[in-house]
Amino acid sequence: MLGLLTAQILATLQVYLSNVALHRTLLAIRDAGYLTIPNQRTMPSLLEFGPALFGGLFFTFSVGAGLSMVSLAAVWVWGRLFSRNKALLIGFGLLWLGCLVALNRRGFSPMVASYCLVIPPVVFCAALRWMGPRFGRRDWLYKTVHVTPIALLTLLWTSHVGSRTFLDLRDYLLLSNPLGTKINAFYYDYTLYPAEVFKSLDQKMLKTCNLENIREKSTIVYMERELVKHDYLHVGKGAPVDLKITQQDNMLVFENRGKTILQTTLRDFFSNPGTVLKEFSAKSDRQGLFRRFTFFSLLLGFPSGLYVIFYGLVRFASSFFVDLRTSSVIASILCLVAGVIILIPLFHGRGINLEVKQASEALESEYWQERVAALRFVEQKGMEVSDSHAYERLLTSPHIAERYWLAKALGVSRQSDTYKDLLALLDDPQPNVVSMAFYALGQRGDRRAVGAILSRIQTSDDWYSQWYGYKALRALGWKQTRSR
Repeated sequence: MLGLLTAQILATLQVYLSNVALHRTLLAIRDAGYLTIPNQRTMPSLLEFGPALFGGLFFTFSVGAGLSMVSLAAVWVWGRLFSRNKALLIGFGLLWLGCLVALNRRGFSPMVASYCLVIPPVVFCAALRWMGPRFGRRDWLYKTVHVTPIALLTLLWTSHVGSRTFLDLRDYLLLSNPLGTKINAFYYDYTLYPAEVFKSLDQKMLKTCNLENIREKSTIVYMERELVKHDYLHVGKGAPVDLKITQQDNMLVFENRGKTILQTTLRDFFSNPGTVLKEFSAKSDRQGLFRRFTFFSLLLGFPSGLYVIFYGLVRFASSFFVDLRTSSVIASILCLVAGVIILIPLFHGRGINLEVKQASEALESEYWQERVAALRFVEQKGMEVSDSHAYERLLTSPHIAERYWLAKALGVSRQSDTYKDLLALLDDPQPNVVSMAFYALGQRGDRRAVGAILSRIQTSDDWYSQWYGYKALRALGWKQTRSR
């Protein structure tokens, strides 16, 4: 818990600093006359404390949980298996130092370094002080009660981990009840703030560039046209930029944060600008290892952290009524039961297998889970969803997951009449549905939708929906132009 609390403090600061930097970048983009994502209605939230605090939870339960678990395991190994051998402690210290160096090998990042410098020592010292006494040899049954639930849950969940796991959890667990819907909304409201912290330039939606040091105006015009295709926007003098291009004779020098990243010729750049910009992004990416460690920690540290927190709360509550050993057993059993209960909706969703002939029947099923599975199938196979007799009823379904997958299925529809239905879904009260309606409009390739998408992006209060709207615009061939 001390490790998570420390991580939350650091993560809040990290996300806030990232938000401030993004706000500064968006102001430069706006002043240059371009469309900003997030839009001007959402931009002020970047300077608020709430998004930084709640966005920081992403790093707390990924990096923070991962480092806390690893540090706790190190203390246990050192204290239990090696009787606190001081020589071995030096080895742990060198390993810790090596991880710190590896995370900062592409350039020193104070916030990334702070996670490694602060969290492990806090957890290590706390565990040394408060770790309970060793169990006796006769306590093997008591140990088994602790280990067995974790082993069983690991086996059960590992067998269901795949590309669909997150979607299944969202569709069949979260979106099936009011509490889950609020958790889902919380996730989508605050996920994009921490995501901006460690994205590479290639992953960012909008990038800024400076072409002031290009000698010929005609070259600037051509370069600006090519850069806009990849969402690098030429902003005014003095604004912070992600890419600064300087011309030296016939060579172009690409700089990021005052550091030269690569050099190329005018001919090579104009022959394949996308390749050059991808190389620039890869070479200027300082967060690659940190990003991989974050996602690895999210897969392992997050569920482990939730398990420990739930276990601790149950054990603490039950200790008022029974002794500590019995309360530990109760907590372990309840953790196992809770983990299995969460898996039940996934079993239900995975158990629905459809064939083409069955899809139309499943769309008319009385069970919404089967209708959702059918809509997934229809979208995957590129079938025409409006041919179903249940189509009109699907449009007004009370189930969020059903409207979500209907919107996505309309992306592969080729019936002109469904276009107006997709536009109507842009006004759905659920941002998940709106986002997928934007995606579907981009998939259809109908440029009539450009005006409707632009107007809704500019009036939207939801960053996530705006993000999907912008990607839809780009899929339709739209490009940024200066408004003034």
